[in-house]
This record gives sequence, C-alpha cells and structure tokens, in this order.
Amino acid sequence: MTKHDRSIPPIGQREPVLRLQEVDKTFNGGIVALRRLSLTVNQGDFISLLGPSGCGKSTALRLIAGLMRPSLGRILWEGGQGSDDLGVVFQEPTLMPWATVAQNVYLPFRLRGKSYASVKDQIAESLALVGLEKFANSYPRELSGGMKMRVSIARALVTNPRLILMDEPFAALDEITRQKLNDDLLALKANMGATVIFVTHSVFESVFLSDRILVMAARPGRIVKEIVVDAPYPRGLDWRTSPEYARIARETSDTLTSTLRPEEIH
Repeated sequence: MTKHDRSIPPIGQREPVLRLQEVDKTFNGGIVALRRLSLTVNQGDFISLLGPSGCGKSTALRLIAGLMRPSLGRILWEGGQGSDDLGVVFQEPTLMPWATVAQNVYLPFRLRGKSYASVKDQIAESLALVGLEKFANSYPRELSGGMKMRVSIARALVTNPRLILMDEPFAALDEITRQKLNDDLLALKANMGATVIFVTHSVFESVFLSDRILVMAARPGRIVKEIVVDAPYPRGLDWRTSPEYARIARETSDTLTSTLRPEEIH
C-alpha cells in the first residue's frame, strides 16, 4: 500500500479531488432528496455531512459512490475516476460471516480479479493500520462490534483510495468504543493523508473529526452552512475539552436546530 503524501496544505490551498455541480436527486413520486447540491472536495479534507434524517446525506454518498445517478447536475472527478479511487464504509460492517478477516479485506481485490497471493502484503498492512494484524485468520463471529468495524475500515483502505466515504459507521456502537474509533480514524487519516466524507447525526463527532462541517437541511436536501474547524491534527482529549471545541459545537448545534421544523424539535 503506497501512502499518500502526508503533508496536507491548509484549507483553501488544497487541490480538488471531486466536484458536485448543482446536483439534484428526485425519486419516484416526486420526492426531492437533494436540490442544487454543489460541493468541492479537496485532497486531505475531512468533511462531515451533518443533518436531520431525510436531508439527503446518505443519498449524496450513494451518488458519489456511483450507486445511483443524479437527476440533474454533474459529479466530476479531477483527472478521471479509476476503480481504486473510492473506499466505502457503511453503518453496518457488512462482513461475510463465512470468510476470515483477511478474506473479508481481500474482497475489493477479488472483485477486480486479483489473486490473494498478489495482494497479501497490502492486506496485512491494512490490517496492521487498524490494529488487527493478529486477527487475520479470525472470523467475524469472534470479534466485538468495534473490531468488526475496524475490519470494514481496513477493507475500505486496502486499495489506497483517493476518497473514503463513511456512512454513520460508528452510530450503532457504545460511546466509549465510538470515541476510541474516532481517535483511531484521525490517526489513520494522519498516517495516510486520506480524504474523507463522513455522514453523522452527531454534532460532537463532527466537530471532533472534521475540518469542514456541512450542515444540511431537509425537504429538499441542501447545504445551509459550512463551518470550518480550524484546529490542528492530531486531536485528542485536550481538543474535546477546549473552549474552542465547545464554541464550535454550540455554533454547529444552533445551525442544525435552525434547519428543523417546529414539530421536529423535542
């Protein structure tokens, strides 16, 4: 696995990876999931899509992943898109229960027709990045929920993608495991210089992880505000307990609350 350049320029000086231009998505029955969504994703960004249920966060990820097509607008990859440009982590680990951890991580290569022997070193390195090198021959039933998610992350990383999409990957985990995986995710980002789009409902998670938070509103799904989190990486407990973290969390929460209808505020 050849790592990306770890030196990430400041926001505003990064090279673009992907552009969404005036993207609409309308489903059958006239349901407008997204309207005029424009977004530039730059190399090294950690972007959180934050918003209420039904605001189109997951739809945006599926459009970027090529799992569906926009109704209007364009999605453009700088330099064109290759088969290894994208890694995806879903809310559930979606592991094959009959396959070992290593065989689960091998799946993206298997789908491309590559032999296990030709990529075994990349699989081993990806497992080492998530701290599971000793569990290569274990089966999913032998792993905790957090470990299963680490396998899913290793599978997304193994092809060294230009962009990683993460759709609420830690939502089903307990708070302690979730915070640990947040820490580990930032360590992986620092190690690889990765570019990440992360879907979450959590204000606190978005402020901890991101350098750009895109707050979305529903009906129709759209970006209402971008909040820049200009705090250096790596981040840890000092960041979580800092006045600046609290200030940005409050701004983000206020923005999110302003997008909700009265009946949605409890």
